[in-house]
Amino acid sequence: MCLTEETTETLYLLGEGARVVGVSGYTVRPPAAREKPKVSAFINARFDKIEALKPDLVLGFSDLQADIAAELIRRGYPVYTFNQRTVVEILQMIRIVGALVGRAEAGDALAARLETDLDAARARAATLERRPRVFFEEWDDPLISGICWVDELVEIAGGEPIFPELRDKRLGKDRIVDPSSVIERNPDVIVASWCGKAMKKRTIVERAGWSAINAIRDDRIYEIKSSYILQPGPASLTEGLRQLQTLLSPPAA
Repeated sequence: MCLTEETTETLYLLGEGARVVGVSGYTVRPPAAREKPKVSAFINARFDKIEALKPDLVLGFSDLQADIAAELIRRGYPVYTFNQRTVVEILQMIRIVGALVGRAEAGDALAARLETDLDAARARAATLERRPRVFFEEWDDPLISGICWVDELVEIAGGEPIFPELRDKRLGKDRIVDPSSVIERNPDVIVASWCGKAMKKRTIVERAGWSAINAIRDDRIYEIKSSYILQPGPASLTEGLRQLQTLLSPPAA
């Protein structure tokens, strides 16, 4: 039973999708997983549906699912809750998931392939003549800067996050930034991923004083859907990184 998407995708990549008996309603990767019973959102779950499926193990994510995990434990289910917030921790999660289902070698191999791809991305970024300053906008109101693995991926893709001092703050409320500080740090690129809702470019462009920002002036405002970049698993290390590399490439002359 997977209460978030990243463990679901990991199991499918390990060839163990048949073991997954229930998924989060937010699951989009891989498409085949959407055929599984939906048993949870992010901060709530259908305990009756979970019990009907009789899982041998429940996989969750973060403090936000602590109440769900506690209730399932009280009901007698074994629960493993991950809390990965960095690229290294994402790779560790993949290895642990492999070990939990008796596929430790496959988990190690998958993580190693992803690490190789990350190294290749770093090498490509090293050839850039200039690394653009990037503001990753995780939420619009209040304005929240990107979590650690996102900042790390921005760097791997060739960018320089403008709020590096906030990356280790695990909670969104601790990464709230004043819009005026974004103006002061003047990003060359703005990447928005509003955690499950579509980015509205006009909202960004019309903020008071933001017309002076390079990214606004040069029309370098982009969106990456949250399922690709805010999912701390294979998706962010593959498709999320790929999209960041594309967006941070030098604009055509």
